[in-house]
Amino acid sequence: MKVILLDELRGKGGEGDLVEVAQGYAENYLFPNKIAQPATPGNIKQLEQRRHNIEKREEKRIADANAMQVELDGKVVTVDAKVGENNQLFGSVTTAQIASAIKSQLGVEIDRKRITRTAAIKTAGKHDIEINLYREINARVSLHVGVVEDKLNEEALKEAAAEAVASDDASVAEKAAEEVVEETATGGEGQE
Repeated sequence: MKVILLDELRGKGGEGDLVEVAQGYAENYLFPNKIAQPATPGNIKQLEQRRHNIEKREEKRIADANAMQVELDGKVVTVDAKVGENNQLFGSVTTAQIASAIKSQLGVEIDRKRITRTAAIKTAGKHDIEINLYREINARVSLHVGVVEDKLNEEALKEAAAEAVASDDASVAEKAAEEVVEETATGGEGQE
């Protein structure tokens, strides 16, 4: 089924493009979300009349995407994560975390859906990230996944050591150390 795109559809085209899509996709997704309209003779005639305005908007989108590409290309963004043995993360770094880090560190707001990943980021270190800004305009950002310093656990260990030294009693030192280990294992949950 031929449709006229009213907005960018990744992998198919941009506003004003005449594309072929499956009928079910058009009727169930594109038309209700106002991403496309049927390519009827009347709609095609209206498209020709609007072509000049569409070209102006397209030029602006391309210029904005190129400017954003210059801002982002080659930059380094850091995301902190908890790391276990062998530099393995507890979980993985999400596209939402990456988008948030780019906004806070570089001052550029991007949609998390524009971040393309080949695989989940589950290890600490450097990873290359590609961001699809608009159509074929992409930016490459280096993502450094760092280790979170758990300040609460450090403070608890210091307090336990100070308590043990002050009391000079081995049983108190052992109990304090056990509490710290237990709190670290549970992440401090369930305790008041």
